[in-house]
Amino acid sequence: MTDVEYLQNLVVMALADGQFSQEEIEFLCDRCLEMGFNREQLNSAIRYAFSDSAALHLPQDPTSQRRLLGDLIRMMAADGHLHEREKRLFAVAAAMMQFEAEQIDPLIDEVLTRHGKKNE
Repeated sequence: MTDVEYLQNLVVMALADGQFSQEEIEFLCDRCLEMGFNREQLNSAIRYAFSDSAALHLPQDPTSQRRLLGDLIRMMAADGHLHEREKRLFAVAAAMMQFEAEQIDPLIDEVLTRHGKKNE
């Protein structure tokens, strides 16, 4: 998976509930900075997420899969609300990458604890 596809994944998740929250925008901007993307590349990812062809690009290797699922969890939690569409999209992605339910809860706990969202 390319870095562009990775960013597209994050934007697709951000729009899963039909809108961008301020917190989601901030998370996307932070990730763009970390990945070396500029405004136009973010705008391109947003256009992709609004397109009829928008879909998640799933990595093949386990490390990249965990990283993607972790960032999808962070995106879902960014606005403080876990919307049903976000949960369904996450569940489909996890299932497509053959993650079992017993692997997901520890990953969620790890991600939310590491990024200060646990028990908020």
